[in-house]
Amino acid sequence: MEIKTIVMPKVNQKAIADQLGISRATVSRCFTNHAGINATTRAKVFQLAAEMGYTHLEPRSPAVKKARKKVSFNILICSDTEEYFRDDYKSPGEQILVGVSEFAQAHQIDVNIDFISPSVTSFDDPAFTKIKSLKSRKNRGLLLIYPFADSIIKELSYQFPLVSLVDQLEHQSIDCADVDHSSGISMLIDRLTSKGHRRIGFYTREYTIAASWSFRRYSAFVEKMARTKLKVSNRDIIGVFPRKFNSVISGIDEAIKRTKEGVTAWVCAADHQAYDLIDGFERQGLQIPNDVSITGFDGIQKSDDRPALTTIDIPFRAIGMTGADRLASRIRKRFGGSQSIYISGTLIEGETVARPKS
Repeated sequence: MEIKTIVMPKVNQKAIADQLGISRATVSRCFTNHAGINATTRAKVFQLAAEMGYTHLEPRSPAVKKARKKVSFNILICSDTEEYFRDDYKSPGEQILVGVSEFAQAHQIDVNIDFISPSVTSFDDPAFTKIKSLKSRKNRGLLLIYPFADSIIKELSYQFPLVSLVDQLEHQSIDCADVDHSSGISMLIDRLTSKGHRRIGFYTREYTIAASWSFRRYSAFVEKMARTKLKVSNRDIIGVFPRKFNSVISGIDEAIKRTKEGVTAWVCAADHQAYDLIDGFERQGLQIPNDVSITGFDGIQKSDDRPALTTIDIPFRAIGMTGADRLASRIRKRFGGSQSIYISGTLIEGETVARPKS
């Protein structure tokens, strides 16, 4: 029997350069914090290196004099790579990394990026043990992108200076930099009511790990509707307990039903949810915004065949820079009081909001 040997492509800087269509020298300069490399390119190189499993090893230099202590950031992204690198959706994490990269370059901070699957629930999982850089805790801190399992955050917070770039449920004791969910939802509802909408629903869906941002935006929705003196029917809330559904399709079907029974606008917890809703509505012959208005929350660029959403543009770059700055402070002062910093987004006028049908 003939045995075929499969040769796996070598993971090195040239492989990264070839895939991104840039020079190997550019890739090398990204890992050495060269001032001539822009933050977006650095972020793309770091992301691809993490996806390919490449680890940068710094060359040893002669110990002539005592070197200044080098600070390092580990960025942990709780996402499957297939979801993170979707062709039809620009990941928020990618944009946050640009801000982190800018701060790291300006302050000569080494950055390592690793992906952790949402299915991982323990720090003892092989997904963590294979991250060699985590074994060296000296002058090292962690930035978290996307919600992580509760047990993982507890263990990480015991061992490392830690800053999350999204609110983590039940973990107000850790530092956080995030968008101001309340002001964003408030702007969206103001926009809808200015068009004459009074019966407004809220739409979200379940995720492998509970989406803290979804809960924050739901609570902001309820608060704003109360302050505006608009009634909220429990039946017009989709995706939040006790109105959870077994699948995305069943949730969309319920939204279609509620729309036919009088809901004139839907506030979605995220842009990708809003686009799912638009697709589902259009399959049933409902036109956006002629028959129903829809808003999102993210400011992610639309694909060519979809309408531009009325949404909130999240300042991802500012969140990345602010979180990195806070982590650098946390490394210097390990046990100081925690801070949560919320940065306001901007309303984007899209093509998905109109006056309700009379």
